[in-house]
Amino acid sequence: MAFVVKRAQHAGACYGVQRALDMTNKAACEQPSVCTLGPLIHNPRVVTDLESRGITACNSIDDIAASSVVIRSHGVAPEVLSLLSEKGYTVIDATCPHVMRAQQAAAKMAQDGYHVLVVGEAGHPEVEGISAYARSKGGQCTIVDGAADIPKQLEGNIGVVVQTTQSREKLDGVVSALRERGIEPLVKDTICFATAQRQRSAAELAEEADCMVVIGGRNSSNTTRLFELCQAHGRVAYHVEGPEEIDPSWFEGCSVVGVTAGASTPENQIDAVIAAIEQVAPQA
Repeated sequence: MAFVVKRAQHAGACYGVQRALDMTNKAACEQPSVCTLGPLIHNPRVVTDLESRGITACNSIDDIAASSVVIRSHGVAPEVLSLLSEKGYTVIDATCPHVMRAQQAAAKMAQDGYHVLVVGEAGHPEVEGISAYARSKGGQCTIVDGAADIPKQLEGNIGVVVQTTQSREKLDGVVSALRERGIEPLVKDTICFATAQRQRSAAELAEEADCMVVIGGRNSSNTTRLFELCQAHGRVAYHVEGPEEIDPSWFEGCSVVGVTAGASTPENQIDAVIAAIEQVAPQA
């Protein structure tokens, strides 16, 4: 049975990811040796490709064996930047500008005496970096994954920032829960426009498609959220990293197959997966 493949209006690599890739490739051409501090982006295939060209991902400063170090798009704690400079490395800061905005917002709130709540995933490098900026100013900082994680005891002024790839619903849930307790927080909405844009486009396409294919790293938070969003709209959804994962049985009885991709998914990966889907059956 023939089916139509439709791509979400907004899908794939965002400005911050493309900027980090461009900066890294430029550094590789200009610097004697380059590494990234942690995976440049949450996309294993991109990381593997970089490694094949000699741009390794180092897990810690102690592992660095290059003259130049690229700070990944998720950013790092301010003390890490200082230590790299002290050790004499050439630092190429590819932190996404939207992440920088969240870091600066958290630091300003802490400096002004607010207890900062960071809405996001504990352990995620972006969230840990944002929290570190708040704590670097001597402020209290708590990471909350949702309303249920808000501390029972909160005193003084409360500020809220959010991981750039979080959903609007999660941020609204935390703010609503605070207001129900009589707390009026200072809220800095640091959700990236590209994230919201991709989520909205995926939701719109999911309403129309019979099934959805979501492309991107399984370690990518924003890609995982797209996958969950498609499922929440009642659609069968599949999360893949590459074309070899496509199973023709997924599309049996489908008239429209929707495709979207996370903000850390380059265009060539999207093209390869769409080509693999289209090989299963001719387009109507």
